[in-house]
Amino acid sequence: MATAVQQFHEEEALGKTYDSQIARRLLSYLKPYLRLLVPALVLTLALNGLRVLQPKFTQYAIDWYIMPCQQGGAATCQPGGLMWLALAMLAVLLLTFLFSYAAAVLLNTVGQHVMYDLRAELYEKLQRQEVAYFDRSPVGRIMTRLTSDVDALNELFTSGVTDVLGDLVTIFIIVGIMLAMDWRLTLVTLVTVPLLFAATSWFRKHARRGYDMVRTRLARINSFLQEHVSGAQTVQIFNREAKSERKFHELNDDYRSANVETIFYYAVFFPLVDLIGAVGIALIVWYGGYRVMGTTPGAPQLLTLGALVAFIQYSQALFQPIRDISDKYNVLQAAMVASHRLFKTLDLPIAITTPAEPKRAGRARGRIEFENVWFAYKDEDWVLKDVSFAVEPGQSVALVGHTGSGKTTITNLLMRFYDVQRGRVLLDGVDVREWDLKQLRENFAVVLQDVFLFSGTVEGNIRLGREEMPDERIVWAAGEVHADEFIEKLPEGFKSEVRERGAGLSVGQKQLISFARALAFDPALLILDEATSSIDTETEQLIQQAIERVMRDRTAILVAHRLSTIQRADRIIVLHHGEIREQGSHQELLTLRGLYWRLYKLQYADKSRDEAVPDLPLRDSMQYGD
Repeated sequence: MATAVQQFHEEEALGKTYDSQIARRLLSYLKPYLRLLVPALVLTLALNGLRVLQPKFTQYAIDWYIMPCQQGGAATCQPGGLMWLALAMLAVLLLTFLFSYAAAVLLNTVGQHVMYDLRAELYEKLQRQEVAYFDRSPVGRIMTRLTSDVDALNELFTSGVTDVLGDLVTIFIIVGIMLAMDWRLTLVTLVTVPLLFAATSWFRKHARRGYDMVRTRLARINSFLQEHVSGAQTVQIFNREAKSERKFHELNDDYRSANVETIFYYAVFFPLVDLIGAVGIALIVWYGGYRVMGTTPGAPQLLTLGALVAFIQYSQALFQPIRDISDKYNVLQAAMVASHRLFKTLDLPIAITTPAEPKRAGRARGRIEFENVWFAYKDEDWVLKDVSFAVEPGQSVALVGHTGSGKTTITNLLMRFYDVQRGRVLLDGVDVREWDLKQLRENFAVVLQDVFLFSGTVEGNIRLGREEMPDERIVWAAGEVHADEFIEKLPEGFKSEVRERGAGLSVGQKQLISFARALAFDPALLILDEATSSIDTETEQLIQQAIERVMRDRTAILVAHRLSTIQRADRIIVLHHGEIREQGSHQELLTLRGLYWRLYKLQYADKSRDEAVPDLPLRDSMQYGD
């Protein structure tokens, strides 16, 4: 049985999928491009029609020109006619080439447009998904959706649909021509078709399961790689390379085995189709040969040699589209498995959205109120329990407490990354669930402990897509947090390139850029979540001066373990196991000699030896440590 961690990274296995419904939905993506698709279909049908003509040229060449020369001598030979017939055949082949080129260009254009639309729709959907979705979905699985699953539809849209239609038309045309030429020989040719359908049915049953299994293993590998490449430094620090390699070899082996198992069905099916086709040709040679020689009992008329050769060519041409349809079924299966997962993602409900008629939008004044808030990330494992407090506009409030006490959860609820199960979170007296979601979040600027920088420039990471922001404001924001001191030393200053996740910059430098980003956006509310934990004491003092200036007339929420960063907050709220235990200023809480006083003593015992420090149980000391 898979562990919880394995199940998290495991791609969900598919049960029964409703192919007709998925196919109709996939075809709906072709509607905007009918002006390209219709000509492509016409060209494909014409192309298959031209290919069907080629055996007739062989028949006419043998019966009209080659055999008369052998049987009647020079008097019946018409070499000029044979030349014109060859030229006509060459013209048909040239036309086939032109039609094939034009159809391929049109179909691939349609396919690329459809994949572009699907990727854009998926990305837009993922951008609007609530944070809880990313908590429960591995990044590798999401990347599989946007890359491998979309690519799996490429061949379906570029050749699968039109080729199947063309192959069906070809089959009907060939059977019709063969019946017109000789219905008895046609029936002999079609004797092997039931065997072909039986082989196709067997292959279809097993190929679907194989494709599902391959996609599952691929998503598992993607999830593992994303996690371990991102955490490469941690793996090396703790000497986990060997274990990581063993785990990857295990996943890689599962993926290889799934592919090998699927290849087995290919290896059996296609030679089997060739064998069945060869049996059909052998029957044609046997029965048709007797007809040509005139020794077939009960035969009403002789069969010409040219017609027999044409029949053999038509038999091969008949089995080729049947085989192609079977091969296209593989493409269809890959597309069905991929599209089922894509549509499952696209159909996910978005739990956190803007209400139909929002009661509030625009810039907030900054009053925050929590009314009897209960919240749990899972079931009733409560992270916050009946939390109530209010913050007036322009006030600064600090949240302290041990890890897991609910400090960051409060800020997440305020920005509506999650919705509460009980109670209300109010901004300016309006429930955050009744705000316009986009404008609600525009009121906040957040500086986190783990800073995320995008690939681009330093300036771009401060501007963050807001092109109307003047360069002067970017420079001002960087100066306010003293980030300009190191930015100006970079090779191109604010235009210097930032690599993925800020590689090449120190943790402190990345945090300073994050501060500049927050200040440049002029937020109504400022949230600092362990924002100075990675900055040295001297830089922290400089930032504190800038923060104090910028926080004027703004509501600020500070989350920190280092009490030096929150002592000047207007109010400090002490959380313990999801409940508010103490509130007050720094001095008021010290006077209470409660939880905050204990935490303060643990951090500053070496600086405050003149004060009595009570003996605390080891459990409490560890509980409130940094």
